[in-house]
Amino acid sequence: MARAKFQVLVIPYIIQNNQVKYAMFLRADMNIWQFIAGGGEDSETPIEAAKRESNEEANIDYNMPYYPLDTCCSIPAEIFNIADRKRWGENCFVITEFSFAVNVKDEKFNLSNEHTKYNWVDYESAMKLLKYDSNKTALYELNERIKKGILGEAK
Repeated sequence: MARAKFQVLVIPYIIQNNQVKYAMFLRADMNIWQFIAGGGEDSETPIEAAKRESNEEANIDYNMPYYPLDTCCSIPAEIFNIADRKRWGENCFVITEFSFAVNVKDEKFNLSNEHTKYNWVDYESAMKLLKYDSNKTALYELNERIKKGILGEAK
């Protein structure tokens, strides 16, 4: 499969007893907390990639409600492998990362080997654990949308 020229970020969340919790994942290769992340493949759309990555990394059902977020960031192309960079061309300097939220019904995940563990945390705790600004910005947007009741239409 050829890697598409975009990334996705997916924030799983659950609302129980009027409390919102976000799922954080500890990456096996970097030992950092983040949300589900990965690249598109072949001719996938960003939402298709978000659902596939969520299923592969945490066994989240494709039919859960996914919400596109406005948060987008650019990732330097140089961090990707040489084969992908060659396929994208010498004029590709950044890759767009599209953000999504997924409302899950169960707190239990079956993790892939990309993560060593996961934890459900509140907004403030998640902001402290996150390393990347793109993850923090997407979480901020999602948290505000949930508080204001304006998530939009699920995909």
